[in-house]
Amino acid sequence: MDATELCFLSATELAAGYRARRFSPSEVVEAVLARIEAVNPLVNAYCTVTAEHARAEAREADAALMRGALRGPLHGVPVSIKDLIPTRGIRTTYGSRVYEHHVPDEDSPVVARLKAAGAIVLGKTNTSEFGWKSPTDNLLFGPTRNPWNLSRTAAGSSGGAGAAVATGLGPIAIGSDGGGSIRQPASFCGVFGLKPSFGLVPNYPPTVVDTFCSTGPLTRTVRDAALTLNCIAGPDERDWFIHPRPDVDYLAACEGGLRGARVAWSPDLGYAVVDPEVRQITTAAVERFRDLGCEVEEAAPGWPEPSELFHVLFYGLFGAVVEDLIPQWGEQLDPGLHWIRELGRQYSAFDVSRALQQRIALQETARRFFERYDFLVTPTMTLPPFPVGISYPREVAGRPVRGMQWTAFTFPFNLTGQPAATMPCGWTSEGLPIGLQVVGRGRDDASVLRACAAFEQVAPWQERRPTLDPAQAGALAGRATESGTASPF
Repeated sequence: MDATELCFLSATELAAGYRARRFSPSEVVEAVLARIEAVNPLVNAYCTVTAEHARAEAREADAALMRGALRGPLHGVPVSIKDLIPTRGIRTTYGSRVYEHHVPDEDSPVVARLKAAGAIVLGKTNTSEFGWKSPTDNLLFGPTRNPWNLSRTAAGSSGGAGAAVATGLGPIAIGSDGGGSIRQPASFCGVFGLKPSFGLVPNYPPTVVDTFCSTGPLTRTVRDAALTLNCIAGPDERDWFIHPRPDVDYLAACEGGLRGARVAWSPDLGYAVVDPEVRQITTAAVERFRDLGCEVEEAAPGWPEPSELFHVLFYGLFGAVVEDLIPQWGEQLDPGLHWIRELGRQYSAFDVSRALQQRIALQETARRFFERYDFLVTPTMTLPPFPVGISYPREVAGRPVRGMQWTAFTFPFNLTGQPAATMPCGWTSEGLPIGLQVVGRGRDDASVLRACAAFEQVAPWQERRPTLDPAQAGALAGRATESGTASPF
């Protein structure tokens, strides 16, 4: 098997190949590192590559394999970690000059669990500064580009993770999602992404916006995500919000059919502005669920457009964190962080209290909705990937949008905490990937994975790969950035 094909094998295929002695962890790691060297200058997925560390880990994995002493289900599987997630002995910058030289002295729970399962960490993937915005772009490392068109964004804030998986720079990437930051780049990069239920996977270190956030995998197949979730889910005393883990094997849950499942299809949640081509592609894709024996009807939960609610709670809280950095670091912060600080200062404690009440009402609406339906299916994004260099698109389908409205389908489920996954369901006339989102009942990640695996079986996507065109990136000399003169809020 040639090196490129090794790079595009799934984690489950790698595990089978190791057991059959068709190739070794060292061969796979060398192939992926060589591909990173060739491809990363184009997409800028990795901001830190730990090549020698990975090689040493691979040699140990080789020796253990020869002894028949597999460390776990991810033995010898290369993984990448988003640069917002601490890694012991590996620089973790949070995409910020504030932490440019920061090297943690302990792993986050997720990283420790991946290592215990036998995974080999290749390095850290690019993110926006503190994960504040959806395009992956920061003042330290520049923008991550979309592998399907290098003039477009990979989205974010786990954009480096999405671009890495799409281009064969590791089969598993770990990202985090506070408003869509796993699902947006997975959709834009044409890979699978899972935002687990809130409280299923531990977050550490804690932040003031933890109740929005989930850590989870981006992969090329549904089963790789399920395999990863098996390894990283479960309690950790450092996360006060963590729930007991359900007694379920997420990989085994991918088996089985969907006949009789009740699917609500909403092309707009009742209020979103959606690009016509996105609507056309996703509407056609939903028919696959009918083919699988599901009962599909158009329905939406019925809550009011919640972007202002999200702004009050997320930016109201995070604005204070930014304010504390301004005296020392103000000129070296992303201009958008100054917007957040100013926005947060506008909100009173009463505004936050009322928003919390509205969030509870949103969660109750979702609970009641899922008494009638097993799944809610929507487009993942309102539009195809947009150009590198802007913080967000100011219009969709020719209509103006503000703030989070361009990503109307992702952030509501950070407010409700439900599991939500995105999978490729088609490509535009320009060859850009479009994602379909599947949302399930709270803490029922197993059913979401089963639904996505069934869809993957009848509409596979993993064999389609981007063709990288260096001329696209070269046409955008330097690092494109927005001036920051107009607030997105």
